[in-house]
Amino acid sequence: MLVAAAVCPCPPLLVPEVAAGAAPELDTARAACSDVIGVLAASRPDRLVVVGPAGARGRGTHAQGARGSFRGFGVDLDVRLGAAPTGAAGSHGGEEGAAGELPVSLAVAGWLLERTRWSAAPLEGLGVAEPLEAERCVRLGEEIAGRAERVALLVMGDASACRTLKAPGYLDERAAEFDAAVARALAAADVTALKELDADLAGQLKAAGRAPWQVLAGAAGARGGAALSGELLFDDAPYGVGYLVAAWS
Repeated sequence: MLVAAAVCPCPPLLVPEVAAGAAPELDTARAACSDVIGVLAASRPDRLVVVGPAGARGRGTHAQGARGSFRGFGVDLDVRLGAAPTGAAGSHGGEEGAAGELPVSLAVAGWLLERTRWSAAPLEGLGVAEPLEAERCVRLGEEIAGRAERVALLVMGDASACRTLKAPGYLDERAAEFDAAVARALAAADVTALKELDADLAGQLKAAGRAPWQVLAGAAGARGGAALSGELLFDDAPYGVGYLVAAWS
C-alpha cells in the first residue's frame, strides 16, 4: 500500500547545468524537492515508484539504473534513475508500451534522487502518456499501490503553462484557478479532487502533471490504504509555468 508520496515539478531548468545563469531562481524549488524526497526516505518504503509524463518514446516502465540525458537541452549531462543494479539491462517495456531512454520528467527525477543520494529502497520509473484517461490513471495507481507492502511514490509533473503572456502556452485566464485547485488538493491530500480534475482543461492549459497526479490519487485511494496527510511546500509560477511541491505521509 502507499505509505508516502512526493510531488515535484519536472522542468529541465531544475538542473543547474541546464538553467545556467538562471539557476539561482529555482533554488527554493530545488530545496523543497529535496525536503519531500527526504519524507519518502523517512517512510521506510519497500519500493519507490517514480511517475512522470512522457511522450510516445518514453512511455512504459523504466528499470532502476535506466539512463536519461539532458543533451537535447545543449548540456553534456547524463543521469541514471537510481544506481544501476549489477547486470541490469536498464529498461524494459511496460503497460504503456516499450520504454527506452528516460523521458525528461524521469531524467529530472533521476537528477533529484542522485542529488539527495537516494538509497532507501529499490525503485522503478513509469512514463505515463499525458492524454491518458483519468480512469486508467486511477487504475494504474491502484495497481502500483499493491506492488509491495510499503510503496512510496515520487510524482513528477508541472501545473499549467499558461500563467503569463510570456508563458509557453501564452496567457489563459483559467490557468491560475486550475493551479490553485490542484495546490489545494495536494495540500489536503484530497484524493477525490485529484480524480475529478478535468483532463480536457488540463490539456488546454498544458498541465503535464495531470495524469501523474491522478495516478497518485489512485494509489492513495486503493483499498486497504491508510489515509495520508498532505503538506504544500512550494507554489509558484516562474516563467509562467505552475510549479508545485508537496509531501503526503
